[in-house]
Amino acid sequence: MRVTGYDPEFLPVDVPLPAPEDPRPLRDLGYQHFTVLLDPVRRLAAATAVNIDGDLLVDVGRGDDWHFDDRVPESEQCGNELYRSNELDRGHLVRRRDPVWGARELAERANVDSFAYTNAAPQAAGFNQSGELWLGLEDHVLAYAEQHRHRVSVFTGPVLAEGDPEYRGVLIPQEFWKVAVWSTASGIAAAGFLLDQRPALEPILTALPVPPPLEPFRTFQVPVSDVVDATGLDFGPLVEVDVLALRGVRPGQPPRRLRSVEDLELG
Repeated sequence: MRVTGYDPEFLPVDVPLPAPEDPRPLRDLGYQHFTVLLDPVRRLAAATAVNIDGDLLVDVGRGDDWHFDDRVPESEQCGNELYRSNELDRGHLVRRRDPVWGARELAERANVDSFAYTNAAPQAAGFNQSGELWLGLEDHVLAYAEQHRHRVSVFTGPVLAEGDPEYRGVLIPQEFWKVAVWSTASGIAAAGFLLDQRPALEPILTALPVPPPLEPFRTFQVPVSDVVDATGLDFGPLVEVDVLALRGVRPGQPPRRLRSVEDLELG
């Protein structure tokens, strides 16, 4: 079966994969309708990229077969030993349903591919499952594509910072980012987001019997240029078509706090 990977020509304007601004080596792994750029040192994705065709989405059974990608040494991937017997979820970076479109055979392949450990990152359970934050944002992007039969491309990843806390030999990301791109009458538009799980991590990583704070996860809409600064990735044309930048929001300004999807600025 032919695996397509992320298609930079999926939208009216070419949108290339994010590229690291430093020379660190990343493994470019193509899956059905998405690509993972794996950092073999951190053993986690530096970035993922998926094409979503809202007109061709298919419902398939979830399955739950997390597996290593046999194209990459297992020593460069984080397997179940990281997630066993704790409150860390194997959080999908490319959301399971996003690449599940097209011919049935391809949709089923995409569903299976989404369970590769290369597409997982450690997320505090409540963070990964929160309907109003991380999951709610993903649902909103997919619902937009499906309702309007639009094509959307989405880039997602953890912020791989040097100061991340170590747990079971892995540096655990404290923040995640997402950039959504969609077509408009004049070309394309983009929106950037940073999602913070730091308040929820300490009880998990230290095994302290401390209840989580009232607001353990924080979500912000930010200029795409702020995502560039946080990740060291080059997002090509997306900085110039960012909806916040077009509204005069400058890099480094206080981020726009989101408490529900109704707070999103997408047009």
